[in-house]
Amino acid sequence: MQSISLRPAKYSVLGVGFAARAAGIAASPLQVLMAAPTPLFLLTLTAMLLRHPDVPFYPIDRVAFGLLLLAVAGRAMIARDRLFIERATWPMIGLALMALVSVAGQPFDNEAASVLAAKVIVPFTLFHLAGLVFDRERRLRRFEIFAVVVLAYLTFTAIAFLLGANWLIFPRFILDESVGIHADRARGPMLQAVANGVSINLLGLLALHAWRRGSMRGAKAVLLLASVPIAILATMTRAVWLSFAGTVVVLVFRSKSCTRRRVCVAFVLLVGVALAALVSSSKLGEALSDRFEERGPVDYRQAVLAGGWQMFLERPLLGWGFHQMPAELARCVRAYDEKVLYPHNTYLELLVEEGLVGLGLYLWLMWELLRLGRAAIPAAEHDGFLNLQFHRLWPVLLAVYWLNAAFVVMNYQFVNGLLFTLAGMLAAQQRRAESAQPC
Repeated sequence: MQSISLRPAKYSVLGVGFAARAAGIAASPLQVLMAAPTPLFLLTLTAMLLRHPDVPFYPIDRVAFGLLLLAVAGRAMIARDRLFIERATWPMIGLALMALVSVAGQPFDNEAASVLAAKVIVPFTLFHLAGLVFDRERRLRRFEIFAVVVLAYLTFTAIAFLLGANWLIFPRFILDESVGIHADRARGPMLQAVANGVSINLLGLLALHAWRRGSMRGAKAVLLLASVPIAILATMTRAVWLSFAGTVVVLVFRSKSCTRRRVCVAFVLLVGVALAALVSSSKLGEALSDRFEERGPVDYRQAVLAGGWQMFLERPLLGWGFHQMPAELARCVRAYDEKVLYPHNTYLELLVEEGLVGLGLYLWLMWELLRLGRAAIPAAEHDGFLNLQFHRLWPVLLAVYWLNAAFVVMNYQFVNGLLFTLAGMLAAQQRRAESAQPC
């Protein structure tokens, strides 16, 4: 009887031990992810850069985004970190609710879901996650290194395309004319020349910031910065050229150091001479001339603007619903036979699809993002990545985004994720500065 009574207890202990060990093995990958939030965050941005929705490839960006969300949430629960509600959170909630309510009443559309993720879900989530992940200087430094490496990759790819060295371009689907648009331009892995140009412009500003504060030095830094204008030229996109030219002018005239201003002017002149040498080649010169003289995109935008305004007048308050403009716009623009027309203007699309309410929420959100650059800087971070120079650079970064948004719809997941990640870093820094102040 004694042996019989002990046997169940023995197996019970073994069962509990096996279950505990199995639970530990199952939890170990999550523990690894929670221990390395910064590499996982940067890996997620990389996946968003290299994976295009039109390419038949496993959705690695969605997997990485889900793992990042799970890891940061688990880490926050263990460390008892609170998810803060920022001033910018409220217009984000409003825009997200309007989009979700609109999509919920429609049949499932994979394209609409991808656009919803790229414009709303991913950037708004990364804004809040960035404050939890990049909470110390060494992690911000890793992000800075990531920005420089991505800039080097995008500029190298763009220049290789400009020179016809297609064998140097990776991934290979960048050269596939059957996916994406702008196959005749340096469009990068996002398969749109505008997205590539905006990314290079934003990342170029971050690289310039790294050079100014001394974290990027030497001939390699000068070569990288000098290659940015050539990569911008390779996009063959007038909106990108305009925003980059405006960026250079603003940086030169906003510099408070006369010496630095002279250096910037000399650098611009040197790059101008190099660009003139490139343009002197007959093939490139003809391509640039054709881009400047091309009238088709201007006529198309005028027709779309008129049709979009007509749609707005029909439903001015709440609009037509999320991602409804491309299909409905063809009804109002009769000069083109396409069944689907795209507005090529973020503000026009917001006005038509979300009405005055949606546009108002978006403008409120942009104002709150702009205000982040005016916040106080903790004493311990005066020499860090988010220093005073970065705060002065922040309006320029936003202006690049805003200007290009007037010529395209910002459906670019990587561009949105990059900008809102930077905004999330500034919001977290603002909280640290407020908590450091005496009551």
